[in-house]
Amino acid sequence: MTGFGTLLVKELREQLRTYRLPLTLIVFVLFGISSPALARFTKELLNLLGTQATGGIQIVLPDPTAADAVGQLIKNMGQFGILLAILLAMGMVATERERGTAAFVLTKPASRSAFLLAKFIALGVTLAVAVAAGCALGWIYTTLLFADSSLPIAGFAALAVLLWLTIMAYASLTLLGSTLTHSAAGAAGFGFLALIVTAILSTLPTIGQLMPTALNDPAAKLALGLPPGDWLAPLIGCLCFVLIPFGIAVFSFRRQEL
Repeated sequence: MTGFGTLLVKELREQLRTYRLPLTLIVFVLFGISSPALARFTKELLNLLGTQATGGIQIVLPDPTAADAVGQLIKNMGQFGILLAILLAMGMVATERERGTAAFVLTKPASRSAFLLAKFIALGVTLAVAVAAGCALGWIYTTLLFADSSLPIAGFAALAVLLWLTIMAYASLTLLGSTLTHSAAGAAGFGFLALIVTAILSTLPTIGQLMPTALNDPAAKLALGLPPGDWLAPLIGCLCFVLIPFGIAVFSFRRQEL
C-alpha cells in the first residue's frame, strides 16, 4: 500500500474541491428534512386540494405515523443515494485513465492497490457524512412532527449505517465498472445495469434476501425501536456486494496497461 496516505489526502481534498462532498451533503440534508414532512402532511395536503387535484378521484389515506416517515426517508435517501453513488463513482478511474492522470500518479512511489483504495475510502467518507447528516435531520424532524412517537437514537444510527452500506454496494459495483471500462459513461451503464439486475433478483424468495436493498426492512425496524428480524443474511449479502467488486477491481487494475 505504498503512498496510500498521500493519495487518500489527495482524494479527500478533491471531494471538497470538486464540490462532490458539499453537493452530496445538500441532497441528503434536503431529503432528511423533506421526507418526514412529506409523510406528515401528504394527507392534509390532499384534503386541502380536494378531488379536483386528483381528477375527481377521492383518495383516502390513513393517519400518518412515524413508520411512514421512516419509510419515506429510507425510500428517498436510498433511491437517490444509489443514483448519486453511481454518478460519483463512474469517472473515478475511467476518467483519470482517459486523461492520463492515473499513469502520471502511478509513476510516483504509489501502488495500484493504494490508488484504488484511496478513491474507495474517499467516496465512502463523502457518502457517510451525507447519510449521517440526512439521518440525523430525519430523526429530529420525525420526532418534532410526530410528537407521540419515541424513536431511539441508537436505532436511527443503525439505520444510517445500514443505509450507507446499501449505497456503498452500488458505489463499489460502479467503481468496478470504472476500472473495467474505458469511459465514465460505460461505468455508469455498468452501475445502472447492476441496479436493474439486483432489483429483479430482490423479488425472488431466497436470493432476494442477499441483495443490498434487503437491509431496508431491518433498518426501518431498528429506527422504530423494533426487533430487526432476519438481518444477518442481508448484512452478509450487502458486505459481499461492497467487498467482492472492489477486490475484483484491484485484481483487474493491477494487470491493466495504462
